Amino acid sequence: MPDYFHGYSVVGLVAVVGVLFVAVAFGAGRLLRPVVPTREKFLTYECGVDPVGEDWAHTQVRYYVYAFLYVIFAVDSVFLFPWATVFAAPGFGGITLTEMFVFLGFLTVGLLYAWKKGVLEWT
Repeated sequence: MPDYFHGYSVVGLVAVVGVLFVAVAFGAGRLLRPVVPTREKFLTYECGVDPVGEDWAHTQVRYYVYAFLYVIFAVDSVFLFPWATVFAAPGFGGITLTEMFVFLGFLTVGLLYAWKKGVLEWT
């Protein structure tokens, strides 16, 4: 029975050492850092813009559209990596090539739709 619990004791010991390491690191950081509170340090800081003026600011929507299009195509491009690994396997060449052309066709249709709607124009 002692051999059964030996694996658990190793995991428990590693967990305790990890928690102690984090606690010592945070404690050392708290003791070594300078603490000089000033008025500027308590101001809200976001995206490199100083908080001046009113509390309401207008943002151009086109920046969000570009970010959204980037996320869509970045996530879709993740599917290219598994396809590249399966494409080399015997018996999958023609089928996976056809599926990838269908997938790239959908991406092309989406890109052409965004271009036709004028989403990709910066002005």
